[in-house]
Amino acid sequence: MIEPPVAKKPQPSQGRPRKLKIQRTLLTVTIVLIVIVQVYPLLWLFLTSFRTAADFAGGNAFSWPSEFTLENYSRAFETGNLGLNIVNSLIVTLGASALIVVAGMMAAYALEVLGFRLSPLVRALFMLGIIVPVQIALVPLFIDYSKVGLLDTHLSMIVPLAAFSLPMSIYLFSSFYGFIPRETYEAASLDGAGPYRIFAQITLPLSLNTIVTVVLVNSIFIWNDFIFANTFVLSDGLKTIPLGLQNYIGAMGNTDWTATFAAVCVSVTPLLLVFLVLNKAMIQGLESGATKG
Repeated sequence: MIEPPVAKKPQPSQGRPRKLKIQRTLLTVTIVLIVIVQVYPLLWLFLTSFRTAADFAGGNAFSWPSEFTLENYSRAFETGNLGLNIVNSLIVTLGASALIVVAGMMAAYALEVLGFRLSPLVRALFMLGIIVPVQIALVPLFIDYSKVGLLDTHLSMIVPLAAFSLPMSIYLFSSFYGFIPRETYEAASLDGAGPYRIFAQITLPLSLNTIVTVVLVNSIFIWNDFIFANTFVLSDGLKTIPLGLQNYIGAMGNTDWTATFAAVCVSVTPLLLVFLVLNKAMIQGLESGATKG
């Protein structure tokens, strides 16, 4: 009796594991290069902030410091009024972030959850704000601020910074609200909850990660803003950190570089610490609009 031929199992390709290994190696090398490009400037900045002025001026600017000193930090606070600049930056950043979160959440809730006949058109108009350059608003805002008495105030920076950050914030909140099950809102409505109660007890608690994402993304832009502060701030007492760095430029354009680097380190450290602490929540907020659940 002739037995039927047994089908041979396909052998795993020898080249496939090798190809995966090459891809992983290339991915690892790429990640390492990106990390070096991102971390090296920060490391050089922190190291240079501890160098003496003579060491920085007389030696190689990119070499390892031959002597460490804390005098640059004390000089940064004494010369540039850094403490007041930090307070002003905090006021502007916290005020604009609060305005962005409140207005962005309410607008996204009205557009995505409540809905109305012209909501697609209104959403499209908000999204057009992403491509509007901030420079075109400087002169009109300066004229309006001078007429209503808002020039040279914290509000003169908070209002435009919040306004130009709203489109992206509304987009992030709308993306998240679109994936909240409609049954949740319907069940709350059947229980007698109105739109304000639904927003306060359901939408708001679920939006915590998205709020963290919106605040972190916009805080970096607001904290480092120069153009609005340079246009609307006239007095030294309201200068933010980017404007305050100009105080380290002395006569004939000479710059106290080591004190400037120390001031920059003081200004970027809070953002780095906040980002490291809330990094996980920020990633979850960015992913919340991409996956349902």
